[in-house]
Amino acid sequence: MDNVSGNNTGKYALIASIASSLVLVMIFAVLSFIVNSSRTIPLYSQVDIIAGMVFVFILSMIVSASVWPGIIEKRVK
Repeated sequence: MDNVSGNNTGKYALIASIASSLVLVMIFAVLSFIVNSSRTIPLYSQVDIIAGMVFVFILSMIVSASVWPGIIEKRVK
């Protein structure tokens, strides 16, 4: 029984990590497009914004992959 819940914990942690990282990337994208479009001369190019989105996704995956397993294990028990 513990082995099955351990496998599910890993799946739930992966799904939660990806979901939270995607939410952060969307927030970053929306805010950067709003700031960029509010200026008369755009501050960032499309490539800068996309590279920032990739950077935010990678960093948030690193952080969330270390945080979510502990949270999910506490919830399962």
